[in-house]
Amino acid sequence: MIKPLKKRLKIGRLSTYTKDRTPWPKGVDPMHMGVVWAAMLLLGIGIVMVYSASIVTASAAKMTGLNPAYFLTRHVLFVFIGLMAALLCGQVSMKVWQKSAMTLFLIGTVLLIVVLIPGLGREVNGSRRWIPLLVVNLQPSEFMKLFAALYAADYTVRKAAYLHQFRRGFFPMFLVMVVVGWLLLKEPDFGALSVITSIAMGILFLGGLNGRLFIGLLGLLVVSFPLLVWLEPYRLKRLVGFWNPWADPFGKGYQLSHSLIAFGRGEWTGVGLGASIEKQFYLPEAHTDFLLAVIGEELGLAGVMVVICLFVYLVGCIFYVGYRAWRLKQHFSGLVAQGIGIWIGLQAFINMGVNMGLLPTKGLTLPFLSFGGSGLVVNIIAIAIVLRIDHENRRLTYGFKI
Repeated sequence: MIKPLKKRLKIGRLSTYTKDRTPWPKGVDPMHMGVVWAAMLLLGIGIVMVYSASIVTASAAKMTGLNPAYFLTRHVLFVFIGLMAALLCGQVSMKVWQKSAMTLFLIGTVLLIVVLIPGLGREVNGSRRWIPLLVVNLQPSEFMKLFAALYAADYTVRKAAYLHQFRRGFFPMFLVMVVVGWLLLKEPDFGALSVITSIAMGILFLGGLNGRLFIGLLGLLVVSFPLLVWLEPYRLKRLVGFWNPWADPFGKGYQLSHSLIAFGRGEWTGVGLGASIEKQFYLPEAHTDFLLAVIGEELGLAGVMVVICLFVYLVGCIFYVGYRAWRLKQHFSGLVAQGIGIWIGLQAFINMGVNMGLLPTKGLTLPFLSFGGSGLVVNIIAIAIVLRIDHENRRLTYGFKI
């Protein structure tokens, strides 16, 4: 575990620090380009696979006007919106992000309340997670993942001297997360709750939270999560279906069984791009939550391994950017980068685990790939913030002000 902030070794004047000087010409950093290229490749694969997975559904649905490119067009639009937002957010210094962290977190909490108000929040399949905004829907829980990373990082830096204390260090953050967790469970969005809780816990742990408090929190989660599953019948049904999807392949295990069939048909190299059978109204949510199953069917194990390797490389680069920020005593930036790495890595892991039958079904999309609006936009913004952190790291390494 990384030592608490107050116990970290002083590195010295940033303008004279040479150990982290970038040795590549013209300031080109492989980690910087690694983040860019990994994210862009994932976005490119996502555009192709969303079109392939949704073309049959779009061609047959009246809501799309029988337009086979309906979902592709919207997906590309959200990618464009995300890139434009990223260009703006990438110009904002981390000092401004830190000053705005609490405000953004409060805005996110208010939006979580608004989405629960009848007439303002939109309900789909029994879940009230969206706020209609003319032609698009805003999903507050997706933006709350980013806001939680910013707030937890700011809180950890501000409370660094008290992280070993329960009352002054841990308890205030715990109360805040309980409120947010309760609002997410009212939607309900158990998947987002899992990710946001992990982001906050991971940042507190990396920032130097007392080991006994952290172990106690883990114990509390081990007890509370099974209890939350037991209290809601639909969660219990998902868990039972996950254990043995073939026991009820036309009921509780329908989605998972068809996902496994898709992977089985793909074998090593797949049946060919566009040749999936499962996406033809057999596999529900083929272009969103279960996009990886279509990738497995059409591109085989080879395609799935490419996606997994890209995520591993991307998360590794993000964590390295955070590590360099720590070395340069930019503690807030380091925690934000590592929190984003936890978020993207964990959400990708959960989605892949669900698709492969390793985890119970959750309503979590595959970052950068699955069709979506808010989730896709906020993923791209998160990458822009990581690139901003890397930019400031390199300026400090060369002795420039930020």
